[in-house]
Amino acid sequence: MKKFIALTLFVFMGMALNAQTKVAKIEFKEDTIDYGEIAKGSDGVRVFEFKNTGNAPLIISNVASSCGCTIPKKPEGPIQPGETGIIEVKYDTNRVGPIRKTITVTSNAATPNIALKIKGKVMPDSGY
Repeated sequence: MKKFIALTLFVFMGMALNAQTKVAKIEFKEDTIDYGEIAKGSDGVRVFEFKNTGNAPLIISNVASSCGCTIPKKPEGPIQPGETGIIEVKYDTNRVGPIRKTITVTSNAATPNIALKIKGKVMPDSGY
């Protein structure tokens, strides 16, 4: 009986250790997008590319912006290990002036919250 209990504990400990090593990891190609100087009313859509470098499915539960002028869009389904994905960001380019915004990505990755940034400047109409 003692051998059975010891063997059972050994099996459960092994399963627990194996479960702990399964983790999603998110690595972004870049964490800042520089729009540079762009014209008022131009295309404000940009994408952050990432890869799941972990060994468990990556689930992005939320993507939030620091301002209503920036609309982020997250992937709908899980990103499997080794797969890539994108987070689309649309900035309202009808707002003239500097761009300095933060997009917060929340997921089940080893680092559950990641801050991405966009920057640049929307230039006024040239008047022609």
